[in-house]
This record gives sequence, C-alpha cells and structure tokens, in this order.
Amino acid sequence: MRRQKKIARASKAVRKRNSYSVFVSHATNDKWLATTICEKIESAGASFFRDDRDIDGGDDIPDKIRKAIINSNELLIILTPESIDSAWVMFEAGAAWGRRKKARIVPVLCHVQVDTIPAIIKAKKAIPLNEFDNYLKELKRRVQE
Repeated sequence: MRRQKKIARASKAVRKRNSYSVFVSHATNDKWLATTICEKIESAGASFFRDDRDIDGGDDIPDKIRKAIINSNELLIILTPESIDSAWVMFEAGAAWGRRKKARIVPVLCHVQVDTIPAIIKAKKAIPLNEFDNYLKELKRRVQE
C-alpha cells in the first residue's frame, strides 16, 4: 500500500512538472522528424501528444485528437511537403484555431516556403526548422511561467 501511494505521488509530481503540453501535428511520412522534435520538446520540460504514440488500436481517432488538443497548451504543426495538404493536419489546425482563447499555434517549416502556408495558420509566426532552438527557448520560458 505504501509503495502504491509513493508511486502515485511520484507520478503526480511528473505530471505536475510536465503540465505544459504540446500537441504535435505532422504527416505520417514525417514520423522520424516528429519523434525527434518531441524528444526536444520533452527536454524543454513540456509533455507532448503525438498520434502515432498516443492513439491505441480501437480508439476513436477524431475524438482522441479533439480531447488532446483541448488539453494541450499549444499546437505545433510540422509543415513539410508531405503535410502541407494533409486533411488531418488541417483538421488539427482548425480544432486548435477554434479554441481561440488558448490557441497558440506554432508552424515549423521544413522544406516549405512561407507563401505555401495554409490560410488558417498564415497569420501565425512560423519557425524555420533551422531556428528550432529559438522555439525551444521560448517553450522553456512558457513551461516555467
């Protein structure tokens, strides 16, 4: 019983420490890039949601995504030639945009030009992948607030 309480307290402390959450939107073919970015997000002190890791077989995919977006502090969209026309990526961007009050949406550009950014997120400041370290510094600051 004591061991279970100790584990529960430790688990709660980890959730509290990683209470700032980033939903990572990406195309399936960009899984390696998304995984690498998620490792860096975690090292900045935030938790993350990534569909290929956090959706189990049999789950209702749109429902799980909506709930994860609602529970996230921000949405990071990896924009690549693969994801720029993805219906799922645009669904996720729209779900985050619809939240308005907590809709920090961060497009990360990888081999795409600014003029190809979809209209729904065109007004958001995009981060070129080569400047991702700047995003991580900003993210660390938000995690600590």
